[in-house]
Amino acid sequence: MARSSSANSKPAIAALAFTWTLERRLSMIYRTFGRTGLQMPVFSCGGMRYQQSWSDMPLADVEKENQRNLEATIRRALELGITHIETARGYGSSERQLGVILPTLPREELIVQTKIAPEADPAVFEKHFEESLDRLNLDYVDLLAIHGINNHELLWQSVRPGGCLSIARRLQSAGKARHIGFSTHAAMPTILDAIGHQGDGGFDYVNLHWYYINQTNWPAIELAHEHDLGVFIISPNDKGGMLYRPTDKLTELCAPLHPIVFNTLFCLARPEVHTLSLGAARPSDFDLQVSSLPMIEQASSTIAPIVERLDQAMQQAVGADVATRFAEGLPDWEESPGYMSMAIMLWLRNLAKAYDMVEYGQMRYNLLGNGGHWFEGLNAKNLESISDEQFNKAVKDSPFAQHVRDWLAETHKLLGGSELKRLSQS
Repeated sequence: MARSSSANSKPAIAALAFTWTLERRLSMIYRTFGRTGLQMPVFSCGGMRYQQSWSDMPLADVEKENQRNLEATIRRALELGITHIETARGYGSSERQLGVILPTLPREELIVQTKIAPEADPAVFEKHFEESLDRLNLDYVDLLAIHGINNHELLWQSVRPGGCLSIARRLQSAGKARHIGFSTHAAMPTILDAIGHQGDGGFDYVNLHWYYINQTNWPAIELAHEHDLGVFIISPNDKGGMLYRPTDKLTELCAPLHPIVFNTLFCLARPEVHTLSLGAARPSDFDLQVSSLPMIEQASSTIAPIVERLDQAMQQAVGADVATRFAEGLPDWEESPGYMSMAIMLWLRNLAKAYDMVEYGQMRYNLLGNGGHWFEGLNAKNLESISDEQFNKAVKDSPFAQHVRDWLAETHKLLGGSELKRLSQS
């Protein structure tokens, strides 16, 4: 496919210019994206919510209204100075649909990212990247991420000599990808190993989870900062607590801020964090985040009383020790009887009890066993089949060893239900 160039789209460029530059300069905040040197807006336009389908499909089958909504969402992002457009090969029709609008925009103003899953055969990884570049209708992407380094097997496929990272660096040398990073849902040791990897130049940036309700990955962000990696936070509004539909309890505790605004300020109060992904489904989905911009400079003092209330609510609901030490001494899911993700389940129990986050808990709990390497381990549906002797041996190092079994049973009763799939499996 012949790729369009921005030079052939001057009317479209002119149509954007009147709002784009002025409003962006007046309101948007940019942070240097680590060693890439890119001036990254603190919000990124994530491409996993506005597309037609989670399965790849011909453009001819995309509904006109869906494409109009996608293009309106992109244009709204740019009007606000959100110049980072990120997507992935695995996001169904997202790349193809973006490939209609991206070539009509001033390319030098955009930061475009796509993500390609690692493969045992790096030639397949390269083929998939070339297909994505063709779908996007671009000559290069600014950011190429190896998508989903979620365990050590996938890390090895990525960083082994001649592996996917090596291919990505070759694509960079060819001018097809300007900076190379990775995205991850992995456990901490895997993330730290990936950030610290130095072969083939290592990685330039990382996409990972971190927000108020899940601060586990902070040591990884600190290490990324030490290595001068860009830091991109994945899904702070959805995975960060389904904040588009917050519980009444969470809304009350975050007042006078909306929970989305609170969570945004919580993340951006840390200068080590460079950008938050906003998986916008429609143009209006940016409104709440953008309202936080005037508060970012005073973010720490603004959120301090809210953090105190949230922390107190958790301590009152489950106890001060449990609130901070619930995961201590628990086995990883690979060593757990029944391959249960005990720490994940107890975390979801705590959120449900402290903030009434039952719907969120159900969504995450029922992915266990159905989320593949994106959400590893099983839930507690087979807990009764595990003997007390086997279970007690597994949790003997927990300060709450005598309670863990009852807590897991309680969690399953509260959150267990229909099995769920990740959006990309739907």
